[in-house]
Amino acid sequence: MANKTNLIGLSRKALTDEVTQLGHPAFRAKQLWHWLYYQGTTEFDSMSNLSKSFRNDLADRFVIARPTVKEALNSTDGTSKWLLSYEDGEEAETVHIPESDRGTLCVSSQVGCTLTCKFCHTGTQRLVRNLTSGEILGQFMLARDAFGEWPTPSGGTRLISNVVMMGMGEPLYNYEAVKTALKIIMDGEGLALSKRRITLSTSGVVPEMRRCGEELNVNLAVSLHAVDNDTRSEIMPINKKYPLEELLLACREYPGVSNARRITFEYVMLKGINDSDADARRLVKILSRIPAKVNLIPFNPWPGSNFECSDPLRIAAFQDIVVGAGLSAPVRQTRGEDIMAACGQLKSTSEKLSRRERDRLAADHLRAQVAAVE
Repeated sequence: MANKTNLIGLSRKALTDEVTQLGHPAFRAKQLWHWLYYQGTTEFDSMSNLSKSFRNDLADRFVIARPTVKEALNSTDGTSKWLLSYEDGEEAETVHIPESDRGTLCVSSQVGCTLTCKFCHTGTQRLVRNLTSGEILGQFMLARDAFGEWPTPSGGTRLISNVVMMGMGEPLYNYEAVKTALKIIMDGEGLALSKRRITLSTSGVVPEMRRCGEELNVNLAVSLHAVDNDTRSEIMPINKKYPLEELLLACREYPGVSNARRITFEYVMLKGINDSDADARRLVKILSRIPAKVNLIPFNPWPGSNFECSDPLRIAAFQDIVVGAGLSAPVRQTRGEDIMAACGQLKSTSEKLSRRERDRLAADHLRAQVAAVE
């Protein structure tokens, strides 16, 4: 792959420019796009309606590359997690969560993360670098490969029906690459996933939120996790830069937000930190002028964490207050916890404990859960 450009991740315009610079007509780019993103082809020789000279020119200059799967894990609940290695050896994780009515792919935007949210395992890993548009898109392509979803399926038959930018990293700190990748995913002549089935999650990068709404118009999820500035700044340092007042104003002004298209607020339940009845009432108050729904997320333990998950009865009481005020507030079912694929648990192996240590800790945690139920 040395000195060759990966075609995956090039915008339509960039792909057309590359084709015309090779001396071929622009319409060839549309044919190439079809092979890359509708058929999922990885070999130039398979592109049967392209001339041999064009295919040879492409092979001399370009590759069609996916990330390398370094580790693939499958949870007992059907969740799949791939640890992916990129050309420079850096790693990121991608998770697929199957449900009865959808299949959601959780995509990473960075290697590591710069936000250092204290309850998040990914946040304990320093930011290494942004992923390129091709590396972001490659996660989707690789998952399609794994499930054999080529050519692009139509109707409601997709195993990968939804994408959430909720993996490693803050997508709005890598906005241009994320935008390019998502525009390719939404392109009707290729991967053809509706913007209504794409959700971008941010911890509150206020200046980029409006751009995201105007240029992508995807669903927005906001990692809230606290209802006052002091608590939020303590567990989410980004709040010191963009405090709650600014964040909530950006949510109210998010392009396209309405009762039919609400913003999702993610709220991880931390014992003794943000789970009181007063917190629940404050949550209702600060969201009162925003078309909103709330995801209550039981905290997912990870090795070295100083937090505990709120007790089930405490979560239920919190939920009752929020729902009683007219807001949708489901408790998110934890998925993939046994393979460290749950919310807030993603982290590249270069920063992890050894596999044996992780297996032991996961087993200890599972035994503790069983004991608690008994």
